[in-house]
Formats: sequence, C-alpha cells, structure tokens
Amino acid sequence: MKSKKNTIDFENSIGPWLGKTVKIIEYYLQEALDRNGIDLSKEQMIVLKKLHEQDGLNQNELAFLTLRNKSSLTRLLRKMENKKYISREQCKKDKRINHVFLTDLGKIVFNTTEPVINNIIQTMELNISNTEKQQIIEVLKKIQQNFNVKTEPI
Repeated sequence: MKSKKNTIDFENSIGPWLGKTVKIIEYYLQEALDRNGIDLSKEQMIVLKKLHEQDGLNQNELAFLTLRNKSSLTRLLRKMENKKYISREQCKKDKRINHVFLTDLGKIVFNTTEPVINNIIQTMELNISNTEKQQIIEVLKKIQQNFNVKTEPI
C-alpha cells in the first residue's frame, strides 16, 4: 500500500517571499549605512528610532516595542552604550528598572540615518502605486494578526 506523499508548495506560500524580501532589504540597508560611514546595525537603528520617538523608555518597554527578549536587548544596549549612542539610568524609585536615553551623539547618528533610510524606502517603493502600497500593508497586518502580534511598525 502506497502512502500519500505530503508536499508543501513553498513557491506559492507567502513565507518564503516575505523572508527573501526582508533579507534583501536588510542587505541593502546595511550596505547603505556602511557606504555612508554610519556605524550602526538595523537593530541599533530601530532602538534609536524608538528612543527618538520617546526618549527615556525603560528596558522592558523597549524590549516589547522592538520585539526583542530582555537578554538580547541588554547585549544590544551594551554595544550602543560603548559607542556612546545611548545612556542607561537606574530608576530612583525602583533599582531594578533602567531607563534608556539618547545621547547627543545618538541623536546625531539617528539624524544622519534619515536620508539613508528615506533613500532605501524610495528604492523599495519604486514602481509601486499608493493603492498597492496600502494593500501590501493591510495584508502584512493580517499576517501579523494571524500570529497575534500587535500591528505597528517597528
């Protein structure tokens, strides 16, 4: 008796296309940062962006907003502290809580990344209409909701 062979149709599923697209974007983003002499990783850039939006977040809030676990965020923040992009200050009321702040250098680095990021966004959205862009965003939000993840850009 022959068993029925299960096959997965990777070519027609969303996952591989999303994964490949993310890798391509990350590659070109890192290349653009390096080419412009910006000593920053994508993960560090996300932290700078979140702190630019709301300086002084505590590490737990920052971990949640950046979709990182606490230990990997701690390692990332240590690297950023060594580069003098951020500073951490212990909460006076609760010594277990650290608030994270952009330094003056961190603000400069973040502002330096803006034109680089805008250029990547323009390249990514080339030949894509506003309607298509909104459709893509809505589909990606649905995928995130399917995994019960808050639909908000990192």
